[in-house]
Amino acid sequence: MTSAAGSNHRVRVAVIGASGYTGAELVRLLVGHNGVHLAVLTADRRAGQALRDVFPHLAIAEADHRLPPLSPVDQIDASTIDVAFLCLPHGAAHGVAAQLPDSVRIIDLSPDFRFADPALYGEWYGSAHAAPALQESVVYGLTELNRAALARAPRIVACPGCYPTASLLALVPLVAAGVIDADDVIIDAKSGVSGAGRAAKEASLFTEVSGGVHAYGIAGHRHVPEIEQALSKAAGRAVRVNFTPHLMPMNRGILASIYVRLADGMTVDDARNAIAGQYRDEPFVRLLDVGRVPATRHVRGSNHCLIGVFADRVPGRAIVMSVIDNLVKGASGQAVQNMNVVCGMAETEGLTQPPLFP
Repeated sequence: MTSAAGSNHRVRVAVIGASGYTGAELVRLLVGHNGVHLAVLTADRRAGQALRDVFPHLAIAEADHRLPPLSPVDQIDASTIDVAFLCLPHGAAHGVAAQLPDSVRIIDLSPDFRFADPALYGEWYGSAHAAPALQESVVYGLTELNRAALARAPRIVACPGCYPTASLLALVPLVAAGVIDADDVIIDAKSGVSGAGRAAKEASLFTEVSGGVHAYGIAGHRHVPEIEQALSKAAGRAVRVNFTPHLMPMNRGILASIYVRLADGMTVDDARNAIAGQYRDEPFVRLLDVGRVPATRHVRGSNHCLIGVFADRVPGRAIVMSVIDNLVKGASGQAVQNMNVVCGMAETEGLTQPPLFP
């Protein structure tokens, strides 16, 4: 890829939609990345403002790295960027991706390109896929499970949703190895409030969230078909799962408690071995020792995923637990990881910070 003058041959990056949570998290990660130059930051409603006016916690980063002011998305000069991160609401990425030239690699954090079948997008998001011709040039960016396809530098990378990331990292190795019955999977997942985005919503108000837990999207959450798409590919046939998300009174984190039936002749040790074998050499995904329980506080602010496997008291069943930070491994961190693979950089670049505690 070409580089901008004065950027020390770094990949020139645009963060499109920099005023949301995932956009801010991308900037936080990318200012510590040795291989990129943050060339463009967009935010239509905040156009003309400095990033520090929107996110005071990034004021020092803005000063140290001379970050550009926020600009309207329609004023992007595509000749000045190599990679565009799209941190946009569903439906908005289609048009932006279609307008960018083929020379720009697109890392999309929205759901707009996650479904291989464009019709599935329309079914679950209520409007037709607005760029179906681009879908053929998309790779699904669950990095650890699709690295070879990402390394071929696709035009568009569709980053998985946060719930699918936590669920699929735990489940795909088990389904692919035939360790569990793929037709008997129950995913009980909890998320921090940042997963709902930064826009003002009544359900995300402090008084609506604090001091309680509630389920939502029951039997119809939009991440269900995304999970089923990946599990069906791993199983080689159509798979359906039970999935219920819950909103927790915390800022960050996802905990997926997954209840599975072991396949005939399989044991909990077989499940542990399948996961351990899949991620033995992975920098960000780790199977915990027997008896250790993963918690969201163990991954907060990091790109890590921790997985635990436990024998259920019901014979023939197991409980698999997976935790991630929804804004990092579930969104911006995974997006940076995907960019690193696509651009031929060290996969861990910009992502080596340990979790925050307490």
